[in-house]
Amino acid sequence: MEPADVIQEVSEEENGAGAKAAALEERIRNIAALWIAFLALLLAVTSLGGGNVAEDMIATNIHASDTWSFFQAKNQRQTAYELARDQLQLQLAVNPGMSAAVRKAYLGKIAEYEQTIARYESEPDPAAPDDPLKGDGKKQLRAQAADWEKQREKAQTQDPNFDFAEALYQIAVILASVSILAKSRGILAGSVAVGLIASVLLVNGFFLFFKLPG
Repeated sequence: MEPADVIQEVSEEENGAGAKAAALEERIRNIAALWIAFLALLLAVTSLGGGNVAEDMIATNIHASDTWSFFQAKNQRQTAYELARDQLQLQLAVNPGMSAAVRKAYLGKIAEYEQTIARYESEPDPAAPDDPLKGDGKKQLRAQAADWEKQREKAQTQDPNFDFAEALYQIAVILASVSILAKSRGILAGSVAVGLIASVLLVNGFFLFFKLPG
């Protein structure tokens, strides 16, 4: 083989290797660009989910506080009626010689107080008498407040998932951008790994398959 032929063959091999390297770099850039776009979409979903959960925490906390305040007001009024009833019963006990008409009036008032006390204790919604979360009695208000607190605790459990997922997605975007500049498949693989962890947290934020330690 002539020296010129050898030089030409080596040159062709180098050009081929360079073309393959360029094609690989272009493929990495394309994959990274698509991955960044997908991460941006997931980041938007994470931000939306986290915002909704934050709003839920505030709203449920307000509802729970208001419901307990209403419960306390009911309890105070009920206590006032109980004291009034007890006073009438005491007067009946210490005055056995009062007239029948007066005694009847006392007993009627005591019965009226008893009905009011019972209504304060439990007053279900006439439209849904079997629903413990509807009504204005202490029993119903206690159940309503507990339900609001349960919803608040759920939102508080969801919130860290969205926070961590959002941070990890941002890290994944940075790593993917660096992989384009560095033309590194390893960095891109790291971005994918971080993104997958973030996606697990995102899904868990909505469905709570497990609880984060803390």
